[in-house]
Amino acid sequence: MNLNCGFVGLPNVGKSTLFNALSKNNIAAENYPFCTIEPNTGIVEVPDERLKELAKLFSPEKTIHNTVEFIDIAGLVKNAHQGEGLGNQFLSQIRSVNVIIQVVRFFNDNNITHVENRVDPLDDMEIINTELILADIKTVEKSLEKNVKLIKANKPEGRLAEEVLTGLLDHMNNGFAARSFERNSKENPVIKNLFLLTDKPMIYVANIDGDFENDELYAQAKTIADKNKSSLIKINGKLESEMADFDEDEKRLILNDYGIKESGLDTLIKEAYNTLGLETFFTCGDKEVRAWTMKRGSQAVEAAGEIHTDFSTKFIKAEIYTYEDAMNNKEKINELKTMGLVKMVGRDYIMQEGDIAYFIKGQ
Repeated sequence: MNLNCGFVGLPNVGKSTLFNALSKNNIAAENYPFCTIEPNTGIVEVPDERLKELAKLFSPEKTIHNTVEFIDIAGLVKNAHQGEGLGNQFLSQIRSVNVIIQVVRFFNDNNITHVENRVDPLDDMEIINTELILADIKTVEKSLEKNVKLIKANKPEGRLAEEVLTGLLDHMNNGFAARSFERNSKENPVIKNLFLLTDKPMIYVANIDGDFENDELYAQAKTIADKNKSSLIKINGKLESEMADFDEDEKRLILNDYGIKESGLDTLIKEAYNTLGLETFFTCGDKEVRAWTMKRGSQAVEAAGEIHTDFSTKFIKAEIYTYEDAMNNKEKINELKTMGLVKMVGRDYIMQEGDIAYFIKGQ
């Protein structure tokens, strides 16, 4: 399952600098608006200590991590929905990502200009939110106009679309994102088919510096995030940039000095997985130890399909054991079956976080 995250924000909020640090890509991050025009991409491995431990246990020829694609999309400005600042081009790039990462400037630096000539993260959040909502309002209005033909033809789907989209339009005209609009399973496809920007999951990243201690400001930002059915995390972009070329041990020492529990990459990927409802399972052997991404609540046959469609269409059964059982029985890893720790499951088994699976398919 491919996961891609699009970085958005106003110009000069540290978006490209943070992207560079997390993806270790050396792209331009200059101090002027629209430095990023074409979206830059970076593929990063998902950090997972369990994979390292499994590799020690199985000594495979290859160890393969899950990956995440980061996409650095150019800075948005006011009236982007009307084409300001090449806005239409940038908005179209946002439509291709699974989750939007909105970087918000919480740091003060007189050497880095702000497109609005001030540092006000709450206002920045509202500018981006407003632009995305206004772009979606245009999309919904166009859809309602096209829907008139279905209504005139007395098509039932036309009546449903009119009811759902009229309610959604009113919701967004009141300043709310599409993702916070309540809908049932029958109504949901009407909205999903429009690929609305504000219906995508969003994570706000407060780009802080080492001196950030404004709990009240952060709480106010959290309120805006909650209103938009989104999460909010802190990352020290400057620190991440300074550590980009260090090895893991050096990074850990620096993070400890700052009282930070984990790297910005770890924090962001964990939040993206949580936001999208994703989990990890493993396949292990002497040829390969590999992590795979699945949707939370996936059946065994669906997880098998992440490996190859053949494993899904020709699924017979799966052998499942837990990561914890593997670690607790390292010396007896080949005896887990006789110990009763390996489950034989069918296609409907609900996979659990950290399951180690061996899928058996027919000819």
